[in-house]
Order: sequence, then C-alpha cells, then structure tokens
Amino acid sequence: MCGIIGIVGAAEVSDRLVDGLKRLEYRGYDSAGVATIHDGAIERRRAEGKLLNLVRELRDEPLPGTTGIAHTRWATHGAPTTSNAHPHATGEVALVHNGIIENFKSLRDELIARGRHFDSETDTEVVAHLISEKVEQGLDPRDAVAQVLPRLHGAFALAILFRSYPDLLIGARLGSPLVVGYGDGETYLGSDALALAPLTQRIAYLDEGDWVVITKDGAEIFDKDDQPVERPITISGVSGAMIDKGNHRHFMQKEIYEQPVVVAQTLRSYLRRMENQVALPDMDFDLGGVKRITIVACGTSFYAGMVAKYWFEKFARIPVDIDVASEFRYRDPVLEKGGLALFISQSGETADTLAALRHARSQGQIIAVVVNVPTSSMAREADLLLPTHAGPEIGVASTKAFTCQLAVLAALAANLARAAGRLTPEEEAEIVWHLSEAPAAMNEALGHDAEIEAMAHLIAPARDVLYLGRGPDYPMALEGALKLKEISYIHAEGYAAGEMKHGPIALIDDAVPVIVIAPSGPLFEKTVSNMQEVQARGGKVVLISDAEGIAEAGDNCMATIEMPKVHPLIAPLVYAVPVQLLAYHVAVLKGTDVDQPRNLAKSVTVE
Repeated sequence: MCGIIGIVGAAEVSDRLVDGLKRLEYRGYDSAGVATIHDGAIERRRAEGKLLNLVRELRDEPLPGTTGIAHTRWATHGAPTTSNAHPHATGEVALVHNGIIENFKSLRDELIARGRHFDSETDTEVVAHLISEKVEQGLDPRDAVAQVLPRLHGAFALAILFRSYPDLLIGARLGSPLVVGYGDGETYLGSDALALAPLTQRIAYLDEGDWVVITKDGAEIFDKDDQPVERPITISGVSGAMIDKGNHRHFMQKEIYEQPVVVAQTLRSYLRRMENQVALPDMDFDLGGVKRITIVACGTSFYAGMVAKYWFEKFARIPVDIDVASEFRYRDPVLEKGGLALFISQSGETADTLAALRHARSQGQIIAVVVNVPTSSMAREADLLLPTHAGPEIGVASTKAFTCQLAVLAALAANLARAAGRLTPEEEAEIVWHLSEAPAAMNEALGHDAEIEAMAHLIAPARDVLYLGRGPDYPMALEGALKLKEISYIHAEGYAAGEMKHGPIALIDDAVPVIVIAPSGPLFEKTVSNMQEVQARGGKVVLISDAEGIAEAGDNCMATIEMPKVHPLIAPLVYAVPVQLLAYHVAVLKGTDVDQPRNLAKSVTVE
C-alpha cells in the first residue's frame, strides 16, 4: 500500500527521500510528496501521478533540509489529486500516513467546530490537526503524540515532522508496518527494510501499538502504554541489488525468470534429500493431532491455498475449509478448538488476513503462516512460521511468491500426511524426488517463452477471455485469469472445466479465447471433453499441456503451449509459468504498465 520514508540526518535529505520512494513504488501508488524543515518552516512538494512528476517539481523548486519525510499514496479517502497527496501539514506539523483512520469523520467534525480549516478530503489530515492543536497549546512533540494516538481508531503507520523541532521525527504504528533504521549520525523510518536498503542494514521492527522518537543519535521506542521498550536491532540483509531489473524489461519478467532458483532455495529449507524426508521448522504442537484445517488468504495467495486444499485432503485426508480473508470474520465461522488455521500472505501484513488471523487466535486455533517476510506481523504472531524464500517481489502481480508458496504448501501436505500416518517412507521419498524435480521443470517451461510471446497477439485484441481447468488446475485457471486482468486490463474469468455447461458456455463465440490448462493424466480426458464443447460452438482454444496431451487433443486449437511432462504434484508449479508469461506478453503488447498496473497495490494494508 502507501510507502513511507523519513530521515533525521546531517546532510540534505530530499534526494535520498525520493530515492527511497523509488524503492517503494512496487507497493502501488497514485501520488507522492516530500516535506522538510528549512529556515524554521515546513516546506512541501507534492504531485499526483507517477514519481517522475514529483521529481520535476523538486527540480523546479528544490527542497533544502536535513530532516524530512516522504510518501507514495494509494488513494482510500479522496481522489488521487495533489491536494490529497501526502504529506499533510499545518503551520506546526507535517505527517505521512499509511492506513485508514476509521473515526476520521467524527474527529473532522469536532475539529471544524473548533475552527480548524481542512485543505483535503483525506482521513489523514485530521491527525495533523489533532497533533497541531496539542503543540499550539504548548505540549512538546512526545506529549502531543501520546495524547492523540489513543483517539485514532483504525490502522496506521505515521511519520511526523515538527516545525519547532528540526532534528526530530516521531513514528507510530497500529496495524500497518513501520521500521526504524540506524545509521552513522542519522536515523530513519520506513515502511519496510527495502526502502532503507541504501541507507542502512541495521533495522528494528516496531511492534503493534509502538511509537518512536528518532533523532540523529538514535531512537526511543515506547509501547502502546507509553512505556519505554527495547526492540532488537537486526541486520536486514536487503540490498539495492535485489530491486535491480538487470537485463529484463520489467520486474515482473525478471521475477518470472527467477522462479526456478527461488523455488529451489525454498525447497532446500524443507527437503532433506539424504534422508528422503520433508521437514518443517520446530513447532510446539503435534501435527498428528490436527483434525481440521482452515485456510485464509487473499488474491493469488488464496489460489495457492485452493491448490493446497487438494493436496491436504488427498495426501493427509484432513478436511479443509478455505476462505477469502475479507469474508472470513463476517460469516462468523465455526472453528473447533485445536484446529489449524493457515494464513498465506506474500507480505505478512495484508490487513484482512491479519485481522482474520487474530480472530482465529481468539477462537483457540493453532496459527500457521506462509509468508515471504519472516519479520512481518503475521510471522511474529504465528505458532508455526513457514517462510518462503522468494526474495523481494517488486512487480505488483505476484509470480515468484506464488510458486514459492506452492512449494511450501506441498511440503506441509507431506508432513501432515506423515503425521496422520498416511504416508509410508517410500511414498515420502517419492514426494521428495518429485519436488526436487520442480525447479528444472520450471526452467524447461521458461524455454517456451518465445512461442508464448509469438502467440500473444491472438489474445491481446480480446475483451473477454476464459480459463478452464480441473482439480488443482482449476485454481491455476483462476490464477491465470487474475494475472491477465491485473496487468492487461482484459476481462478474464477462470472456471472449473465441468462448470462450463452450467452457464458460462453461453459466452462462447469466436471472439472469446479460451485458455485450457490440461496436463495429461487422470483428469485429461474429461477436460478435453469440456474443451471440445467449447470448440463445437466456435470457441478459439489455447491448450496448455504436455506433448502427449497436445498430440491427443491439439489439432483443432487456435494455439498450443507445450510443457514438460511432470508428476501431478508439481504440475501447479510448472503450469504457473505459462499463464504468467502469457499475461505478461499480452500486457506488453497492449502497452500497459506491467509492474505497476492501475489501481493496484502490492501490499494491501487497509481493509
């Protein structure tokens, strides 16, 4: 979601703040701004649209100052205009905010009644006025913030600048992540370690409800009860090189090509090749006692969970429920004590998923999380942390994080099966073998990139596209449709292949391409039967299958995409590659913003 960076330093900060914002662009945004203190006054530069517009503003009107804050905004309250862009300021304070202040209307009415004037439509501006009032009454920044924070309902990460205290910033977090960075004679605030990567590797993660006072000399951290606390300083290990496109045109393309390596890295944490076993991190509970699993996630992570549901029930014979995180709490689910609640999130900060996690915890569930950020809020609140090792994913449309999630979930399925007594050593050795083959098979799938690019022109003119699959290929159809929607802006839907004749087949004509995901195997014939129903009605089919499947059913297709023949267990990891590449090349052909598609954010930290 929105990106935050702040610096208290000895040298000019505006250029470095903008550089930090560039590293936060992957989160998604529609406006940006910077504020510093110069000659005893708060000065701002803001611009709607891409960061390049802010850079032009700063080039025309440079912004001096050694203490400053900066922000990329993804609009929630108020349109993406310059007046709604952060930082928001009064004469005394300026601040940036990630999150939503849920009670902002009542606070705004109260402030207007006291004669305060608002320049924006945002929820954020009320916080600036509340703190400014306290400062104008004579409170110092610490006391002003301590009195205002309890009045804010919702989720927020804040970085606050004070006109009369040019060598000080205050940060606070509740429901949205914020980190403190420690430098040499400088201290930093950031939405994540990636924003601070060129400045420092020494990072402290604020806990829920923490707020912090930073100066050039360091940081004082307070908990939600305003008591001084220490938060451990860790070495982030994040470098600027991690967000370099290299010789790729887009981050998404780079991340698609990284998948064989990062999936191999992830599997190395879970496979014991010498013993032919699948291993999990240490845990304080017995997997064998798990009688029911509830999976909760959003978007692409939800589709990874759908694949896992097939695996968990097939291998471990444990019943599985799966929910979209934004719906989970509101249907008041029945959760039996001692059940395993599994949460899947790339960032570990997704607001809906985090709220669902806390609800499940309150209902006596054991909490397991699959995340790509092992220092995230979800990771810290888990009973069982299952990290992926995808590295930073900059493209908004998830690719390598998704396949690494699948790798971890396959390993978890094997562990659940073994704990339930449903997996012999020989069967476990076979699973280890097939999972070990996945990176090479994914690399082979990448070898078909050129032919996928060559057929993108068949899909690009379409207004509607359908994806079909059966079994674990059904969630892959949903994921393929999502990828196409996200980055090419073509309307696309995924369906279980057998459901076509229950309604969607009415959409079929020669202007609606149908992408069929059908590796050869036990479900192939039934999927091909559904595919032929489409073809009989003039539908133009693209078949994604292996050589055997294409030889059997590819003759009347508009195009085919050949994949290596693989075991059904790893087929979702391998078939993720062609659906990603197809969406990518169609988007490039249409000229859309592949890495930062309109209206989307990488990490959705508001509900």
